[in-house]
Amino acid sequence: MILLLIDIGNTRVKWARLVDGRMGQQHAAAFSDWAVGDYAKHVIGRGWGRDAEAADRIVVSSVASEKINDSLTAAARQAGAPAPEFVASERAAAGITTEYLDPWRLGVDRFVGAIGAHHLASGQPVCVVSVGTAITVDLVDGTGRHHGGAIVPGPDLMVSSLLTQTNGIHKRATGGPDGATGLFAKTTRTAIGEGARYAAAALIDRAIEEARNRVGNRPLVLLTGGGSADIKPLIRGTAVSLPDLVLHGLAVWARETPTRAQSTKTSPKKRRRLD
Repeated sequence: MILLLIDIGNTRVKWARLVDGRMGQQHAAAFSDWAVGDYAKHVIGRGWGRDAEAADRIVVSSVASEKINDSLTAAARQAGAPAPEFVASERAAAGITTEYLDPWRLGVDRFVGAIGAHHLASGQPVCVVSVGTAITVDLVDGTGRHHGGAIVPGPDLMVSSLLTQTNGIHKRATGGPDGATGLFAKTTRTAIGEGARYAAAALIDRAIEEARNRVGNRPLVLLTGGGSADIKPLIRGTAVSLPDLVLHGLAVWARETPTRAQSTKTSPKKRRRLD
């Protein structure tokens, strides 16, 4: 079984192939100016119908617009590839049960990330932290129950809001030296950037504390998202970086959710989990 796994975020798309349970090289690109042909060339690829390494399924997590999703679908059709399967958040799937009041309102990237995190945690509670345009923090206990989470602006968005929504700060942050890094900065420009980083780290530390109170012990902390590397050094305690967490969650979801053709051949009890 070969899967093409695709994670479409707010600004970037990531993709990788999963061949017999092994994740291949991860690719990533900004897609803001992409057309159908770009998705076909860069993500879907060529050789469908002739290539023995062509994927059997295309599984997608997308928080992008319908226009972007339609472009990906059109690209797959253009290449003669299988129709993409867009994962949707639901009450329960692939070992996860969410306590969200309206499950469809839970961002699918968070839902799929929770699936991947629970699989990797092997029965431990896990706190999933994604740092990108927004910071999301989600708690999954050892039984796979998703307790909910928090969403705040990411560091870049915090900085942008101060520079665009204020006059004095913007004026004082424009030009001049950067200054040394650290919480107590010597220039306004650095004070904004470092303030955003420390605010993000403080949120994560508090979330871990609240999670420990909720589930009885400190959870495994998994960091993902393009901005996580800048925040990790500021977090108190151990955190594990996993850039491809959503792709891993997609692989688990696909294992637990066969296509219609597969489901007629394999009963749910006999489905093999991702190794």
